[in-house]
Amino acid sequence: MRIVKERIGLKELKEMAANGFGNFVKAVVDIEKGIMALNAELHSDEEALLLEQGSKQNNLWGINLYPELTEGFIEFDSMINLRPFQGNRSRGIDDPQIKQKIEAIVDKLVER
Repeated sequence: MRIVKERIGLKELKEMAANGFGNFVKAVVDIEKGIMALNAELHSDEEALLLEQGSKQNNLWGINLYPELTEGFIEFDSMINLRPFQGNRSRGIDDPQIKQKIEAIVDKLVER
């Protein structure tokens, strides 16, 4: 598990996937800091790591990255996204602005 603040290559992401779930890597994105935690068994582990580093809970969103795919590279699905108090009542991400922020951060941090 690691925090990504600088650009990483798709090859590295593919290696993480191969050594973990096979075809995807779990990630938690901090939409305020523009960083993400990668490569844990649970999104909650990545979330905890970012919280330890000073991130705020309401800025953290769980996703899955599929390095072999062009379409569907980002999957917006995680138990940590269930936040009725923030208006998010699903494991997905209901707010299109938050999705756009996440996509921009992933595009900035993952060289594809």
